[in-house]
Amino acid sequence: MVKIAIKQMNSTVADFIGNTEIMISAMLEATDKNVDLLVFPELSLCGYYPYDLIDEPFFIKQSDKALSDLLEASSQYASLSIIIGTVRKNTGSGKPFYNALVVIKSGKIICEYYKQLLPTYNIFDERRHFKPGPASPCLIEVCETKIGLIICEDGWNDPAEKYVENPFKDLAKLNPDLVISINASPSNIGKREQRHTIMSNLAQRYQLPLLYVNSVGGQDSLVFDGASFAMTAKGDLIYEAESFNASLEYISFDSASFQNISSHKPVISNNELAFKQIVLGLRDYARRCRFKKIVIGSSGGIDSALTLALASEALGSENIIAITMPSVFSSTGSVTDSEKLCENLAIKLFNHPIKALVKQYSTDFSQTFNNTLKGLTLENLQARIRGTILMEYSNEYGALLLSTGNKSEISIGYCTLYGDTNGGLNLLGDLYKTEVYSLSRYINEKAQREIIPFGIINKEPSAELAPDQKDTDSLPVYEVLDEILKYLIEGKQLSSDEYRRVKEYVIQLNKTSIGLVEKIRKMIARNEYKRFQAPPIIRIRARAFGNGRQMPIAAKY
Repeated sequence: MVKIAIKQMNSTVADFIGNTEIMISAMLEATDKNVDLLVFPELSLCGYYPYDLIDEPFFIKQSDKALSDLLEASSQYASLSIIIGTVRKNTGSGKPFYNALVVIKSGKIICEYYKQLLPTYNIFDERRHFKPGPASPCLIEVCETKIGLIICEDGWNDPAEKYVENPFKDLAKLNPDLVISINASPSNIGKREQRHTIMSNLAQRYQLPLLYVNSVGGQDSLVFDGASFAMTAKGDLIYEAESFNASLEYISFDSASFQNISSHKPVISNNELAFKQIVLGLRDYARRCRFKKIVIGSSGGIDSALTLALASEALGSENIIAITMPSVFSSTGSVTDSEKLCENLAIKLFNHPIKALVKQYSTDFSQTFNNTLKGLTLENLQARIRGTILMEYSNEYGALLLSTGNKSEISIGYCTLYGDTNGGLNLLGDLYKTEVYSLSRYINEKAQREIIPFGIINKEPSAELAPDQKDTDSLPVYEVLDEILKYLIEGKQLSSDEYRRVKEYVIQLNKTSIGLVEKIRKMIARNEYKRFQAPPIIRIRARAFGNGRQMPIAAKY
């Protein structure tokens, strides 16, 4: 029997000292539990993903030094074999590095394997920095158990559709008793189920039990959910680690089967996934960027309300500041609803009216340019004044400003550049408006009390930048708009069932609302420049703005 420890590691990119400390601590704990094999995720030593930081001279030097420190530490734990994801230098032709897996024991490297399939699609760009590894399957023996090793994408190409090579098939020819895959697989809606399906098919086809070890934590827009799991040779999911938790888990393997395990966790809802993912993403982003305080503009609307609730969960209400900035067009509810929300969350709220500032700007503009501010220019002025006030607070008190736009608004440009788009991070930028409402209701249900006031959830959406303004003055209702956006932006990146549903919806809509879908398509294209300058967002869905959807600004659509 081989006893295995799984470290769902929350690595920080390029924090070699901090990452090494986590790994050495796991070595000690695993040894105390009489573990035979300790497994860390893909690129766990340097963090996923370093992007062009990998090309800086310090990076590979510190990476090699960290590996040496781990080798020295491992000499104290002679019975423990350790699998580490790291960067290794390529001394030959081609890209300068390998995405590597290193097995160490008793102060020595006993095996190295280089990732063969390097994803370059959606959010991934590994071929920019790494050379594909040679077609050399990796097999180690621990406690008389033959264990085959692969890295993430190497197991996602069976049958061969994306690449000519099939590393898993080559590995299976060596007849391992068990296959272990180390991964840095970001979370999104549907990703967990996708992993299970792909790995289950692999296990069944080759009649091999499989252990999937994944990273945890937020890194810029990406959030890794862990949720490491084990599959039987029949493709049955029999174990799953807790999601969004940097835990050290234990599992045993003997005679072609896993032993002493708890049953796998139930499927979590999309709302629960989004909640946990955004909270962890913000918590890690703030921690790694060394922000202890958050500031958010509170309009009394649903988007800022949800952002405040999520931020409070992530960092604690005592570290959140809300600012309401009523103008002449603001409803009474924009202030009173903000007050009620902040009372429910125990968040300090400042009231900073902008009526006088808007008037002064208008007067100065008129005197200088002999023209009166009106229409969209006046609307955007209010948003930009608010954005300036929020940035003033951020600068003065060192607080991270969160922008509050949702994916529906960002898609069609229903936001003001240098106004409500100001900020260092956006929590809702990958949630459609209907999902914002759904997640807000979920938060109330989860708390079993009114966190986000029902008055905010039930009010008609409005930017409140003009008299009696409503979102539906210029947009279809969000229940319609969001279905169109899913079809146009995500398309086949949606699950097969959801794609069929939205495609059929759009086909029917084109018969009754001729030109609407094309109008929305053009609005998406025209506002690419805004998204290019917007803050990073926490990725929730399979195709998110940013790295996941790279479009030109200057183009004919």
